Amino acid sequence: MNIEEVIRQRSTDAVQALYGSVDPGLVQIQKTRSEFEGDYTLVVFPLLKTSRKSPEATAREIGVKITEMFPEIAGFNVIKGFLNLSMSGGFWLERFGEMEKDAAYGIASTSGKTFMVEYSSPNTNKPLHLGHIRNNLLGYSVSRILEANGHKVIKVNLVNDRGIHICKSMLAWRKWGNGETPESSGIKGDHLVGKYYVEFDKHYKAEIKELTAAGMEEDEAKQKAPSMLQAQEMLRRWEAKDPEVTSLWETMNGWVYEGFDETYKALGIEFDKIYYESDTYLLGKDLVNDGLSRGVFYRRDDGSVWIDLTPDGLDEKLLLRGDGTSVYMTQDLGTALERYKDYSFDSLIYVVGNEQNYHFQVLKLILKKLGYDWSDTIYHLSYGMVELPEGKMKSREGTVVDADDLIAAMVGTAREMSAELGKLEGCSEDEADTVGRMVGMGALKYFLLKVDPRKTMLFDPRESIDFNGNTGPFIQYTHARIKSILRKAAGQGIEYQKTPNATVTLSPGETALIKHLADFPATVAAAGETFSPALVAQYIYDLAKMFNGFYHEVPVLKEENGQLKIFRLKLSALVAEIISRGMGLLGISVPERM
Repeated sequence: MNIEEVIRQRSTDAVQALYGSVDPGLVQIQKTRSEFEGDYTLVVFPLLKTSRKSPEATAREIGVKITEMFPEIAGFNVIKGFLNLSMSGGFWLERFGEMEKDAAYGIASTSGKTFMVEYSSPNTNKPLHLGHIRNNLLGYSVSRILEANGHKVIKVNLVNDRGIHICKSMLAWRKWGNGETPESSGIKGDHLVGKYYVEFDKHYKAEIKELTAAGMEEDEAKQKAPSMLQAQEMLRRWEAKDPEVTSLWETMNGWVYEGFDETYKALGIEFDKIYYESDTYLLGKDLVNDGLSRGVFYRRDDGSVWIDLTPDGLDEKLLLRGDGTSVYMTQDLGTALERYKDYSFDSLIYVVGNEQNYHFQVLKLILKKLGYDWSDTIYHLSYGMVELPEGKMKSREGTVVDADDLIAAMVGTAREMSAELGKLEGCSEDEADTVGRMVGMGALKYFLLKVDPRKTMLFDPRESIDFNGNTGPFIQYTHARIKSILRKAAGQGIEYQKTPNATVTLSPGETALIKHLADFPATVAAAGETFSPALVAQYIYDLAKMFNGFYHEVPVLKEENGQLKIFRLKLSALVAEIISRGMGLLGISVPERM
């Protein structure tokens, strides 16, 4: 039972002692607002019909009764129709003892529900960039948080390994690559393929310029440029399983997958299942043909297949082109159905940028019209873009912030700043490298995850590595500081873990820490309900900040009272554990020393 439920039960008992039987649903408890004295607040307005008294009189009467009945409620105050209850030090010590004994504190029991989370979903024509990093970190963290809420989670990736985009890279490599490979060039496979995507765009733009100079309209020139026509022909040949095109496609995609795997490993993320668009787009075609036969879709004179969603306030949506080739919606329909057959999930979460909001509205609606009621369980976790001081990124122009370059820069900068600030003193070279990577990746992950997913954000690499303020390194350093205290205690022979808890008088900082620790399960639950790692990030930052305030307020190892010293070591150890557990939900490791 969580604390609010305990207070609700105590309040219900007091109300019943005063007024007789009462509907427990009328007893509403919330945390006391910060501007008022108290820990928890009883809203008395729903109880006025039972008490037949004014809000203030009802609140005072309940306050007197509840403090008489339950000594752990130390006092109360009344603000209009709100009864603010203050809990005793003994109550918080008892809660601390319960938290300390719970090895899985904050982690919910099995819910029996299965959640599928799709994230990453890269195209195989370019390496991952900063936007992909936010997507991957968000999807992985949401998965971890859902697992902490007791759900079974299937982490999936849909690789967009076909389509005009990969044909552009393939065509450019065939025309201007001279047989270049990752081995011969020393270029990481996904970067090499991305190089030829940019090369295609350069030649394509030159062709458009040449055609418009000859008098052709720009829109027509874009359609009739030789490179574009050749790429479209290559796509048709691929869908017809042309051996030459298929072989080139397999080779270049193989280069990309090896490159992606390196980046995923550096980010510390993983998947339980990988789907490939080259497989699922065929499933989508079958689904479209089935809908066509049932009158859900219709065919136009050019042979293309559409659905009319104007009665639903949307528009008409293309599902198959006139030449029979698929569009993104085709494969998303097929993939969704395949996944439901594979896992019978209770919810399917797509982690995809907010530029695709309309796409997912349409996806859910089409599945619903096809008779798949489980489409109601689809949720689009729509996140904002990551922007830089220089503006937006453009992959076809080669102006993106490359994920591998950013990771290397973050780790290098973290190592450099850690050394400058003396954080690596006493560390071996291997330890310094480990801490540098941990801090660099922690800075990157925390900076991207502390912002509400739905918001567009500005990324500043240097700011993210600051050891002060709301940053990953600040939290990591706090954890390392606590671990240093605990190592010193062990070195002095203090066996605080084996010593039973004693009754001590809590300082304000200690009380604040225990209260905040008590909120951890509710925070994890709220983050799971809203799919927002930002809630966990803010909680852990506040916890680290509170600990540093506590550490400056009272002595720990230098405390002369032995029982108080033991208690403060136990409290510090629990804070470190919850920091580690919370950061783990963000996919962030914390160092033992720093």
